[in-house]
Amino acid sequence: MSRREGRSRRRTLLAAGVAAVLAVTALAGCTPGSTAAPLPSQASVTLPSDEAKSVRDAVTDAMKLTGASGAIVGVWAPWAGSYTAGLGTTTQKGSQPVTPDMPWRIGSVTKPMTCTVLLSLAQKGTVGLDDPVSKYLPRLVGIQGLTLRQLCQNTSGLGDYMAALGPQFVDNPLRPYVPLELVSSGMGEPRVGTPGQRWSYSNAGYILLGMALQAATGKDWSSLYQSEVFGPLGMTSSQLPETNGIPGSPLHGYATELDALTGDPKCGSVLDDTEQAPSASWTAKGVVSTLGDVKTFAQSFAAASLLRGEIKKAAWKTVPLGADVAAWQQYGMGGVQLGPMLGHDGSVPGFVTAMLSDPDSGLTVVVMLNNSTSGAAYAQALAMKVTAIAAAFAPASGRKAPHITLPWTADTAQASLDQLATCRPAGEPPAPAAAAEPTPPPAVYRPLPSN
Repeated sequence: MSRREGRSRRRTLLAAGVAAVLAVTALAGCTPGSTAAPLPSQASVTLPSDEAKSVRDAVTDAMKLTGASGAIVGVWAPWAGSYTAGLGTTTQKGSQPVTPDMPWRIGSVTKPMTCTVLLSLAQKGTVGLDDPVSKYLPRLVGIQGLTLRQLCQNTSGLGDYMAALGPQFVDNPLRPYVPLELVSSGMGEPRVGTPGQRWSYSNAGYILLGMALQAATGKDWSSLYQSEVFGPLGMTSSQLPETNGIPGSPLHGYATELDALTGDPKCGSVLDDTEQAPSASWTAKGVVSTLGDVKTFAQSFAAASLLRGEIKKAAWKTVPLGADVAAWQQYGMGGVQLGPMLGHDGSVPGFVTAMLSDPDSGLTVVVMLNNSTSGAAYAQALAMKVTAIAAAFAPASGRKAPHITLPWTADTAQASLDQLATCRPAGEPPAPAAAAEPTPPPAVYRPLPSN
């Protein structure tokens, strides 16, 4: 399988049984309209043992498929209770158990934090969402017509650097970069369209956004995250690290070696990518955080709680992901909308993460696995499976369960996990064949690109 074919497989795999996904028309293109409302109060009870077991089993099964030694999961269902856990061990064949308070690299869950900084600065009048990038980087060639909003919303048309640099990130994680090198690599790829024309994922765009906002404010990004996101939300365990390790964490992260020429995984090989140069991730993927902080951010991000007025509306004014993608998947300012759930997924060598939150019901899910081989879409599919399980939780005494309409089921999410699992460990059955797409196609579950 070529690198191009491998990327296409990960980006467009259909979930089996997708014809059962119903009632999505009412969700098509919708933008959440009640993000100003406070979240329902969280029931101060843990989930019943059978419901907790259903979440735990979903995560441990996903760990086995992708070869992760450890995982962290959190589920908060305000009407039913909560469940948080560290599962497995911090290292392969190790004995130290994972605990839910351990920090890890959250990968592209950094992106909505970066966009929250942009929105906050726009709210203060420091920058405008539609300011040209060239206003702040006047000497940079090739950025004419690009705006700050487009970089955040992945509509700039810029190419991505992952095809060229992805194997280096995995196979040589300590190699340092400067932002301009990453941006230049992305700009060297073919443009996918004119600025504002269409959605296309670009890590290079988020690095360029980081450069522009740093120039606009004269502040480094550790300070920007702290003043605009971490501080206001009380996220005391989050940071943009300046060292190669994960501060304060015994967690290790693993990945399968990638072929330097084709980018294909060399199944059977395992690299410990715990140590990596922070400059390779920066404002696209660089934040280290914890379960509690990611939960806090997920709920705030979904509700746009740090914003007000027109800027608040702009946060979830979404764009479609493409003509061949189900309309219940949209993209806002640094975040994905999946039916009623809002959030993001992320992959960085060693770790995959996903967060989803519903600003109406308050249902929030965070998952992390310490093996990045199967990519961010795998974490997203796992979060969607856990979400489908949690949406059916029975209410606690004196509570009323909300009506949550999801355009997927736990089974369709599991089918995607089966298809997305790369380099299955010995003893695991091979991936089932993808179901043939019917004609005309129904609304389908197509995971977002690995990022």
